[in-house]
Amino acid sequence: MECRVSTVSYLSWALIVGGVAYLWRQTRNHTGYGRYVKPTDRVFCSAKLGWFLQEVPSFLLPLLLLLLTDQPGTGASTGRTLLLSTFMLHYFHRSFIYAFLTRGRPVPLLLVVYAAVFCSMNGFLQSHSLLHCGRHDDGRLMDAWRSIVSLVSGFLLFVAGLIINVHSDHILRNLRRPGEIVYRIPYGGMFEFVSGANYLGEIVEWFGYAVAVWSLPAFAFAFFTACSIGPRACQHHRDYQQRFEDYPRSRKALIPFVL
Repeated sequence: MECRVSTVSYLSWALIVGGVAYLWRQTRNHTGYGRYVKPTDRVFCSAKLGWFLQEVPSFLLPLLLLLLTDQPGTGASTGRTLLLSTFMLHYFHRSFIYAFLTRGRPVPLLLVVYAAVFCSMNGFLQSHSLLHCGRHDDGRLMDAWRSIVSLVSGFLLFVAGLIINVHSDHILRNLRRPGEIVYRIPYGGMFEFVSGANYLGEIVEWFGYAVAVWSLPAFAFAFFTACSIGPRACQHHRDYQQRFEDYPRSRKALIPFVL
């Protein structure tokens, strides 16, 4: 498939502008899922089905492009494939493991549709830009060292974020017994420092991925992620403080010791 630079650029900037708009919106209204479901929502699907349907496009589209892409057996192409595999790893977990373990509330169907459209667009953008628009280093020593440093540091950040995200989801999931719809104070892991430990982990993941890939689409996605789920951590933090009189005062919302 031929690299469509204009398409990649437009979609990347759409993510950046959309992230700013979504951040502004969330300073005024809660996203209507979980504890913030709106009374006007009438059509729902189960949390398990909803999470699967909305997340799986970000796994299947990159997999399809990967299978259809005829790449030469060079180190550069192998590296891009491995980088894309880290992106797919997150969404494999979200689609086929997290979705079927979750004990969350039913999700408004409209939100599932919006999320599925976003994941389809972003899955195409990240895989197309990485597989078909990747640039080869020109061989200079500084470029080689820069690539190695960004790749290693970004990958380590991604793994750290993934561990935080998965462990935090595990803690949240085990606060409820099957069939329960209650809220309890989470303890352990990064929840000792922030209320939105799962969100912190995901933001770290995608900024690590962006550093490793070092491209506009990857940074645009990381920026959008921070804008979209960062405010949710702050909303949850306020909700915990209002709901529980004994909520730990030392915890921050999203960034340990800072925010």
